[in-house]
Amino acid sequence: MRPRFHVIVVGGGPVGLTTAHALSLAGIDFTVLEQRSDIAPDSGASIILGPDSLRIMQQLGLLQQLEPIGFPLRRNTGVLVDGRIFKDSTGFEFMRDQCGTAPQIFHRAELVTILYQSLPDDAKFRVLRNKEVVSIESNEDGVSITCKDGSCYAGTIVIGTDGTHSRTRHMMRHLALKANPGASWDPEGPFMASYKCMWCSFPRVSESGRSYETQHKDRSITYISGRNRGWIFVYEKLPESVEERQRFTEKDLMQFATSVYDYSIAEDLTVKDVFEDRLTAGIANLEEGIAQNWSWGRIVLAGDACHKFTPNAGYGLNDGIQDIVVLVNKLRQLIVQHGISPTLPDLSSLFQEYHRERRQKIEEDASESAHTTRLQAWANPLYYFVSRYVLSVSLVEKVLAKLFISRGLKDSHILDFVPADEPYKGTMTWKHPLTG
Repeated sequence: MRPRFHVIVVGGGPVGLTTAHALSLAGIDFTVLEQRSDIAPDSGASIILGPDSLRIMQQLGLLQQLEPIGFPLRRNTGVLVDGRIFKDSTGFEFMRDQCGTAPQIFHRAELVTILYQSLPDDAKFRVLRNKEVVSIESNEDGVSITCKDGSCYAGTIVIGTDGTHSRTRHMMRHLALKANPGASWDPEGPFMASYKCMWCSFPRVSESGRSYETQHKDRSITYISGRNRGWIFVYEKLPESVEERQRFTEKDLMQFATSVYDYSIAEDLTVKDVFEDRLTAGIANLEEGIAQNWSWGRIVLAGDACHKFTPNAGYGLNDGIQDIVVLVNKLRQLIVQHGISPTLPDLSSLFQEYHRERRQKIEEDASESAHTTRLQAWANPLYYFVSRYVLSVSLVEKVLAKLFISRGLKDSHILDFVPADEPYKGTMTWKHPLTG
């Protein structure tokens, strides 16, 4: 009996669990290896799902479960550190008119919990915890993974969804250079950080669906109010760009927080007002970049493992979901055409096609994310002028919003093998409509 086509997914975060749902619906066998003991620890920040990702959640049968924990963004206000308002945006209303919904805000732990708990019973047991990957082998016949606890797993391919500091990416690089020492490859750390971010969540104190951006020289703050919680993200430009990962202490967190205590996050709120009631908090450098190599042999990357943006524009998870949609569509087509044992050249061709198909959109979103971060933090006089006096004009905002929707959202991919009714009705026609 020939072995089944089996996918090993490294990483059980939102992208990894979305992969599990998509593979399950495609009838493709899989195992998810998550290094943490808790699938959904209450330690992360918020997550924004755009209309493109919400349509995928509809295909996965999760939208009704997500609606009670999410909340659509309705209004964005720009303020200065002293609380003065300089912009009142209607961009979310315009997006709702065009797409049928605005982006929705979720608490990360609640979203991940639903992604895990809603897996079919025969799929849920394939999500394994406490599985820290220490080695990957890829050859003509398949892949094998060894974990720190000594357990081993064999499969057809590996999909690395294990984030910014991906061990899958690190091991793939090692294997590629071992096979061809002269190969052109990404450095160990393919991303650079020019900004750091402190975040915290707290019990909601403003109207749900409100968001604010506080702008200042080399610093900015995003404040979002969800269904039950609020979140702030405080960005600060680093003295110089760094490649190495930096570990921050509780002392670092408190020093950063107190340095911005008096900054307004809304007309009548400061950082201090909400930080002292925090439920979760953290600080990290914000890596940016796009890896040159997304695959080698039977290993392929998705999400933050191969492209990392600053979070100001909210693209990270949404692009990771789109990666998986494109990749699983192609895997399913390959299995239909070539059976459960496609050759290594077949897989390599598929991975390269996936990379080509996603590259342009990733480059566009990376550029927009980088510019958004620098506009809000007034990185230079031009960014300051454009942010304060051009983008605050309502007509300019509407033109840019229309361009963003037509260029970015309209062409978003769906799982081409999963029927579902279109959940939202707007004036825009999707390039890939859902059909029930």
